[in-house]
Amino acid sequence: MTSNFVPPPHDNLPSKVAETDLSSKVAEIVIRLGVLAIVLVWCFQILQPFIIPLVWGIIIAVAIHPLFLMLRNLLGNRRVIAATLLITALLVLLMVPTVMLTKLLVQNVVTLAEQFLHGEVIIPPTPEAIRNWPLIGEPIAKMWDLASTNLIEALKLVQPQLRAAGVWLINAAASAGMGIIIFIAAFVIAGILLAYSESSYQLAHSISRRLVGERGDDFANLAEATIRSVARGVLGVAVIQALLAGLGFIFAGVPAAGIWALLCLILAVVQIGVGIIVVPAIIYVFATGDTLTAVIFLIWNAMIMLLDNVLKPLLLGRGVGVPMAVIFLGAIGGLLMSGIVGLFVGAIVLALGYKLFQVWLNMKSMSH
Repeated sequence: MTSNFVPPPHDNLPSKVAETDLSSKVAEIVIRLGVLAIVLVWCFQILQPFIIPLVWGIIIAVAIHPLFLMLRNLLGNRRVIAATLLITALLVLLMVPTVMLTKLLVQNVVTLAEQFLHGEVIIPPTPEAIRNWPLIGEPIAKMWDLASTNLIEALKLVQPQLRAAGVWLINAAASAGMGIIIFIAAFVIAGILLAYSESSYQLAHSISRRLVGERGDDFANLAEATIRSVARGVLGVAVIQALLAGLGFIFAGVPAAGIWALLCLILAVVQIGVGIIVVPAIIYVFATGDTLTAVIFLIWNAMIMLLDNVLKPLLLGRGVGVPMAVIFLGAIGGLLMSGIVGLFVGAIVLALGYKLFQVWLNMKSMSH
């Protein structure tokens, strides 16, 4: 007897196949994204030591690009020769005082660190000449006497903290040599970017258009203007003031000249000014040095403090205003994260981020 049994139709078979295909596609996408993420993280870890010199090199190249164009035109459009000559001249101009002050800074830091490690921070007694100064002599003498007596007793109560500070200072001194290497590497990178500035320009604008769309060129031009303005008007003026102040400290025989020059650099970058450092130094030189040296030192530092008012309007540019709070936070954050190099890079990167975010917000508000 023949059976006429017919199996029931499998109505849910297509849905199961679709679910299987969807699961396979999701798994394939997850695997691809995972592999891509691993490759990107790996690439980032490989390139991480070069990120700071590369960013700094880009900043230097953008800042000095107008000078490069002038020199290139003078040399008959020889890009490589113009870039090489410009970078070499800047390195010679900046490296001599930088290396000298860095070497002095390391010596000062090691001495101060040893005093911290042993809990001995020595402040000399008040020079008698200060007490005879009219009007300001007595108040300064009282403050100096208090610092040279009670301060040392107070510091004895925090000897563990002083030892920790000493260890930090020694580590900072040990990394000073690396800072010089990064400094040179950044200038070499800037020279390469300048030699191929047309290609670099096209690449920057292509990336910007890819990220932002039709407004990409505007964002790229704004980034260039912001970097050039802050680099020259804020950081350039700060470096000039700090180097000149450091040379003045060395000439006048101010103790720990390297440390004071570093503090001048930090204060100039964060827009507080070098006056907090140079005014007490002037008082010290008048109290301990000969009159001629003190007068020359006074005139020298007066010129340094006036540089801020003369150079900044010339170099800062128009229409690229960045609040000083942004510069301050960027400089301090960069300093804490990456040391002296971060002092420069942090200020510019945060200023750039602020300007781009500001333009993006205006675009959103206009679209609505």
